[in-house]
Amino acid sequence: MSARAGRLGVGIIGAGHVGPVLGAALAGAGHAITGISAISERSRDRAEAILPGVPILPIPEIIERSELVILAIPEGEIAALVSGLAETGAWQPGQILAHTAPGLGVEVLLPAAARGAIPLALHPALTFTGTSMDLQRLAESYVAVTAPTPVQPIGQALVVEMGAEPVIVAESDRAAYAEAIATATEFSRSIVRQATGILAEIGVENPGGFLSSLVRSSVDLALREGGHREAPEDLA
Repeated sequence: MSARAGRLGVGIIGAGHVGPVLGAALAGAGHAITGISAISERSRDRAEAILPGVPILPIPEIIERSELVILAIPEGEIAALVSGLAETGAWQPGQILAHTAPGLGVEVLLPAAARGAIPLALHPALTFTGTSMDLQRLAESYVAVTAPTPVQPIGQALVVEMGAEPVIVAESDRAAYAEAIATATEFSRSIVRQATGILAEIGVENPGGFLSSLVRSSVDLALREGGHREAPEDLA
């Protein structure tokens, strides 16, 4: 089975920052978004802004309508939702089920897989804003793909259709992967907040804008180095 064999009906569970954007990316590749779940008024507004005209539906109805279901919900909620829906017989044989949590592989999806669903873990290495701007940034990003070997090509094809670059991460490496993502995200945020705070205290207007080029160039240099140190004379 291939994600490119035909257009899929895609259901999105979760209208936070990630789900609607991935839905829009797949819609741009020609897939049909069958529905999205959204609880709060803010999430409903976000879903309507990014996926206009897509119906907001109960989760069981989304699953019933969809060949691909994306779980874009907090990591701690995935296991209970998947197992609970498995007990009701909601998951369908051949249905593709993907979650977006960095720290989990496909083991958390086993209750659905036991009923014939195809399990995928797809985590975009991107800090989402929950706006259409994320679509362009997604096209410049990588997505960690964890899946049983026979269905890895399905996950890779879906990522390519989103416009991103797939990278296979083993199930046993998901915890280390999540640690790397958290370290990069939390450390960079903390340092920038600290630096802008210091500049604000000494009266620098718009400290975020002041540091923007410096931070971007410093991060770009660190990424190019990839763990290799420059010689002291090259840093002068």
